[in-house]
Amino acid sequence: MKINTDLIKFESGINLESGIKLESFELMVETYGELNADKTNGILVCHAFSGNHQASGSESGWWNEIIGPDKAIDTNKYFVVCSNNLGGCSGSTGPLSINPKTNKSYGKDFPNVSVLDWVNSQKKLMDYFEIKQWHMVAGGSLGGMQALQWSISFPDSIKKAGIFAAAVKSSTQNIAMNEVGREAIRKDKNYMGGEYLDNNVKPKNGLKTARMLGHITYSSESIMDQKFGRKFQDINSKVDGTVDYEVENYLQYKGEKFSDTFDANSYILMTKAMDGYDAASKTHGDLELAMSDIKAKLLVVGFDSDWLYPPKRSKEIQLAAMNVNVPCSCVILEGKQGHDSFLFASDDYVNIIKGFIESV
Repeated sequence: MKINTDLIKFESGINLESGIKLESFELMVETYGELNADKTNGILVCHAFSGNHQASGSESGWWNEIIGPDKAIDTNKYFVVCSNNLGGCSGSTGPLSINPKTNKSYGKDFPNVSVLDWVNSQKKLMDYFEIKQWHMVAGGSLGGMQALQWSISFPDSIKKAGIFAAAVKSSTQNIAMNEVGREAIRKDKNYMGGEYLDNNVKPKNGLKTARMLGHITYSSESIMDQKFGRKFQDINSKVDGTVDYEVENYLQYKGEKFSDTFDANSYILMTKAMDGYDAASKTHGDLELAMSDIKAKLLVVGFDSDWLYPPKRSKEIQLAAMNVNVPCSCVILEGKQGHDSFLFASDDYVNIIKGFIESV
């Protein structure tokens, strides 16, 4: 599989939903496979909250099980594009980048970003590749929100949208959980009002706690019971001496790993973007009206064990689409990994995605 990684600069800048303009910006982009002569085989993959441009082809590829030669998204046939979102911490312009006005990192002063901002930046990326229409835009969770927004914002630029483990907007409970995570970061003594970069420290404990909370929301109670129960952790494999149970050990491990690599200001930006997304925000809450101009075929996939965006959120998209005659298939699959089930291949999941991509 041919893989290219590039940092692409857009000198024309971008007007953000907040009213602020970035005079220029950069996107860290990874591509898989090759673009055909008439540029009709492009697939844009949008990453979830903690993802980045590395979707496949490496140990850190977050969608390795779905993207690659002969996989659900077949790189023998399709040119797959994935970029790290604006405001991220994996190379694209964000809080870790240098602010040209101060010659210091943006840090807490990086402007708020939104799902629509990401879609608009990806449209500039599409133009950069001189692709007139994506064969498909797909993603899970926050990436699925972007796929839905693509079909709304640029109906002539997308043939198909794959919307997996996603919702048209976050629930009150989703927002509440995200705020607890943000507060854990803000209360870390090393957060320093968001100016930790200038002080050469990192709010690692706050980030760790926020991620541990996030992982609890990704699984249903039944999945947690099946996976861990009340089993005690083997003493030789404890990641922390204070843990007793396997579920504690799991959360400690996930939190520690995440806090080593992610940026706290990006965490706050990304969760705020997730909270703020509403597919019907431009139509005064009328989802059917918001979706009425969609020309793409939609595939909506939910998972029965997803507590963050449960199956009813997928069915909400399907119902609105059906009511305005937008072709939409909705499938609810068994998921053994809760919300994260969209990351993992199963026979049904793979066959559904393949069938959708190849459908006329």
